[in-house]
Amino acid sequence: MPIDAAKALAAEPRTGEITWDRKDVLLYHLGVGAGVPATDPDELRYTLESRLHVLPSFATVAGSGSPGVISGLSMPGVDVDLAHVLHGGQSLTLHRPLPAEGTATATGRIAAVYDKGKAAVLVMRTEVTDTDGPLWTNDAQIFVRGEGGWGGDRGPSTRLDPPAGDPDKTVERHIREDQALLYRLSGDRNPLHADPDFARAAGFDRPILHGLCTYGITLKAVVDTLLDGDVTRVRAYATRFAGVVFPGETLRIRMWRGEAAVRVAVGAAERADAPVLADTIVEHS
Repeated sequence: MPIDAAKALAAEPRTGEITWDRKDVLLYHLGVGAGVPATDPDELRYTLESRLHVLPSFATVAGSGSPGVISGLSMPGVDVDLAHVLHGGQSLTLHRPLPAEGTATATGRIAAVYDKGKAAVLVMRTEVTDTDGPLWTNDAQIFVRGEGGWGGDRGPSTRLDPPAGDPDKTVERHIREDQALLYRLSGDRNPLHADPDFARAAGFDRPILHGLCTYGITLKAVVDTLLDGDVTRVRAYATRFAGVVFPGETLRIRMWRGEAAVRVAVGAAERADAPVLADTIVEHS
């Protein structure tokens, strides 16, 4: 079996130094659709060095996300075909606001391995600290198709009850045709998002948008719409990737405001709101 759960869980964590600067933050923000309109003062907070604040989801790519998903797929006990890999979900906990530039230590390990029958799920955890203490914790849930069925723990359910009532706010965000090509410059070079032949081999008609790009676009919409544009209010952010997005489509982002959290659902507008992000929650101050 390509995945040896016991060996993967027992593997030594991988630790490395990561660094990022304002250019990396600016590129990430452009990759998740910031800068439209280009001269809007609210957008300049994402695109101009002198006003720069950092969207918390930048944590998923800071230092090119290393040690990250691709690194985790080469951990002891894991030997899988990248064409069978899908990003199933992502959760992020912020311990304090992200600086626009920094150097930190990232420690990555496989925190859990679950048997979903037709697939295995790897939970890859990255904890990042600097000289002032913890910065953030990332958990990536990775589905590996065809690798389940060994009788292991199925893991907890992450499904949430649907939000009640009509959304408090609905916005739409158009995805540029070259959005995936721009976003991949922040570190995720999986050919699934750029190479038509690779995408077809993986079962898609054409390259798909990175799930983490949709993740970033959605968080920006929540911050700008319901959190007064204040990125420092975000405490945690979790989602389940429920479907694919193709460059050129439009995301319809529906939000339900709570006392300390925003529930979110995202669909592809041109495909009758086919679910894209589900079980999504932004916790905030």
